[in-house]
Amino acid sequence: MISRFCFFRRLLILAALACQGFIASPGWSQPAGADGDDFLYRVVAGDTLIDLSQRYTDGPHNWPTLQSLNAVADPALLPIGRVLRIPFSLIPEVPSQARVTHVAGKVDLNGKPLQINDQAGENDVVTSGADGFATLMLADDSTLTIPAQSSLSIERLRVFKGTGLTDTIFVMERGSLESEVAPADTGVGRFEVRTPVSITGVRGTRLRVHARENGAQSEVLSGSARLGAGAGQGATLRQGQGAAVDPSGKLLGVRPLLPAPLLPQSAPGQNGNALSFPPVPGAHAYLVRVAADPAGARLFSSRQFSAPTVQYSAPGPGTHYLLVRAIDADGVAGADAVMSFEGRAVLKTSDGGAVSTGFGQFVLLSY
Repeated sequence: MISRFCFFRRLLILAALACQGFIASPGWSQPAGADGDDFLYRVVAGDTLIDLSQRYTDGPHNWPTLQSLNAVADPALLPIGRVLRIPFSLIPEVPSQARVTHVAGKVDLNGKPLQINDQAGENDVVTSGADGFATLMLADDSTLTIPAQSSLSIERLRVFKGTGLTDTIFVMERGSLESEVAPADTGVGRFEVRTPVSITGVRGTRLRVHARENGAQSEVLSGSARLGAGAGQGATLRQGQGAAVDPSGKLLGVRPLLPAPLLPQSAPGQNGNALSFPPVPGAHAYLVRVAADPAGARLFSSRQFSAPTVQYSAPGPGTHYLLVRAIDADGVAGADAVMSFEGRAVLKTSDGGAVSTGFGQFVLLSY
């Protein structure tokens, strides 16, 4: 029987080996995203270049190319935890599509009204109006939430053949894209969001990217991302961090995301359409959204306020969710505070859509 001393001694030895790269941690057993034209893979126990070449490229014969590119001395002896580069040009891919899972208000796909279960692919453009919101789902269950007044172009939308990893590039001409990448924690091949002044590459995360007149903003809620700006500037964004890039392409620096506003535990008043809360230090504005889910993937309305006294409403009866985030002077938004509330009946059009006031709210019916 092992004594307590021997047991803890073994734990310390195992921890030391893991830190030195001899033992893989569970989090290392995933693809690690992309960097430029290369897919990144983090080595786990038992990996060889021949096996990786067979798994990700068009055959095992590509291992000498991987060996040369990564300066590997022994193709059968790879240090655990090391990140290897595999050129995308060697990885066979098949076309993929994104399925529309939510639409509210006016949203177009290539100039035509977008509908639930529509499919979007490479070279397609999704455009949302002042009251339009949409959610798309990729083959690996990644979700893309497109808020109002946004324009998203799908430049690349493919899947690694045989592995299910996605290879996607999106271009935000204006507006925002909020994403949850590879929610099943299987890793990501490439997930890249480009704006006129920045490129954000995701390595498995919850990410927001905005393209606005004052430049671009990126915010990482979980995981990490690599941000590239003008003149070769770059930064790594980790969980709870954001950064802004000005219209000239200058990186304005990485900073912690503002904390979530402190909301009451329940909606005040009978109507539930007005709310005040303590100001968030460093906040210059507040974004207020209503969604059908607490993650904000199925949005119905969005409105920005300059002070922590806000208004909101739901597109109909039933449980809805209020999401409020603070925004700093450079436009970088913080974490969401979430509060559930019961919606009221609203005025609807002949096709069943809620009638908006044009200010992020709906026309409520009184009894």
